Amino acid sequence: MKLLLLLILYAIALSAAFKRSGLRSRTASSSGATGRRPTRVLIIGASGGTGRQLVTQALERGYVVTAFVRNPSKLQIVHPQLQIIQGDVLDYASVEAAVRGQDSVISALGHKRFFYPTRILSEGTRNLLRAMESQGVLRFVCETSLGIGDSVGRLGIYYTLFIIPVVLPFYFWDKTRQERLIAASKVEWVIVRPGMLTNGKKRNTYRHGTTVGSFIWTVRISRADVADFMLNQLTDDTYLRSSPGVCW
Repeated sequence: MKLLLLLILYAIALSAAFKRSGLRSRTASSSGATGRRPTRVLIIGASGGTGRQLVTQALERGYVVTAFVRNPSKLQIVHPQLQIIQGDVLDYASVEAAVRGQDSVISALGHKRFFYPTRILSEGTRNLLRAMESQGVLRFVCETSLGIGDSVGRLGIYYTLFIIPVVLPFYFWDKTRQERLIAASKVEWVIVRPGMLTNGKKRNTYRHGTTVGSFIWTVRISRADVADFMLNQLTDDTYLRSSPGVCW
């Protein structure tokens, strides 16, 4: 019983720290398209679950896509408008080379180093932002997660009291640092915070905004629908410089 109480107190304290340190969503801009149609899109983390959906759907929308991956064999997508670049987000030279000539950048960067401190997300994003500012690439759409900043608690009790504080604390600390770097940058950014990710089909119906989620139930959304929402942010200023959540 004492152990359970200590765990709950730890989870509450960690959630409070994420909320204090994390990004507060800003008021969304007026709805509407930017009027600029980007044609060349760089996708970071393209071989991951959301990344593959981003590549596939971006090609379906007619974009010229550059997929930035550590291991090209994991992507297994062939298309005349797809270029695959092998690189490491922690290597600035390879990041800058990939960013050069792009109109926009989408990041679905992730990793599975959950159980010890890491700065892959934040340092990789730092390199991306530096390269974008250097090359004059403006629009940046980045996937993080509900449960950070003013969305703390919105993944439901199970994630708030167990998964995040016990299994993923280092991962979420780095996501918090990642968001703050983006918010401090000069680019046109949108941070997308999805619920628990699934491999379900694209429904094309989902909730989005700065107050979505649940403090009780675990909220979910498919990677396919997250990709759809992220791609929409390339030409819509509704959530410019804010951090909407997205879930079913």
